[in-house]
Amino acid sequence: MKVVTRGLSFPEGPVALPDGSVLVVEIERGTLTKVFPDGRQTIVGRTGGGPNGAAIGPDGACYICNNGGFSWSQTDLGLRPIGIPIDYAGGRIERVDLASGRVERLYDSADGKQLRGPNDLVFDRQGGFWFTDAGKFDSNQREFGAVCYGLSDGSRCIRAAAPMISPNGIGLSSDESVLYVAETITARLWAFELDAPGVIRRSNSGAPHGGRLLFASPVYQSFDSLAVDSEGNICIATLLTGGITVISPSGRQLDFVKCPDSYTTNICFGGADLRTAFATSSGQGELISFPWPYPGLPLNFLNQ
Repeated sequence: MKVVTRGLSFPEGPVALPDGSVLVVEIERGTLTKVFPDGRQTIVGRTGGGPNGAAIGPDGACYICNNGGFSWSQTDLGLRPIGIPIDYAGGRIERVDLASGRVERLYDSADGKQLRGPNDLVFDRQGGFWFTDAGKFDSNQREFGAVCYGLSDGSRCIRAAAPMISPNGIGLSSDESVLYVAETITARLWAFELDAPGVIRRSNSGAPHGGRLLFASPVYQSFDSLAVDSEGNICIATLLTGGITVISPSGRQLDFVKCPDSYTTNICFGGADLRTAFATSSGQGELISFPWPYPGLPLNFLNQ
């Protein structure tokens, strides 16, 4: 594993660009930052709050899940989010123009309900995007979260599945018939069958949000963000045990790739053949890269 760059303030949301650079958010610093192949960094935009997930939209801009910010603690294992900051004013979805750095607020509510902690997002072929709202937490309580769907022009944002317990990573199958959502606290991976953009077909699993349980971790760990590879495998950044948990579309664990940081929070695929994995080591403030056995699944509006 190669360290691409160091000194980031709790990086997340990596987006590997075709020119070889990687966009990351710095949650603690409130920025969208570009990391060049030689490790240089430049700030693209300043969002404030807590920029979390990132994705390139149909207009070439970077869309951000902003969780509204955390309070922080420095531990022996690195920086950790511990609760709601005193200046918290809600979560939002933002659009960042990569040329000018201009930040535009797209949504701060879904179906009239305030967004609390937007976390991760993925665009479908139609140009809409699925995203998770993980809710907020402190030492005494944790809110339920939801899966939402928004249009990139700012005209519509809905809650599609709720309640969920700390929904985090989100991704689509190659044919976009299945939406995958990882829950952090439960370390569960859920599958949602889709009937249309923004429309979930409820399963008969009995889960209140209508999802189908695909995988539940047999050991104590937490799931963070995810990416899907070209084999259809769901590659989940895994906290506490520190690595990438690889789950097949049928729900079988295929592998666990150990990483150097117990707070490995996200993964994306880049390089000319999409066979380079980039992962955020948030506790250590690093972006790392390593080979992946399969190409990543091309992302709409980025790799196509």
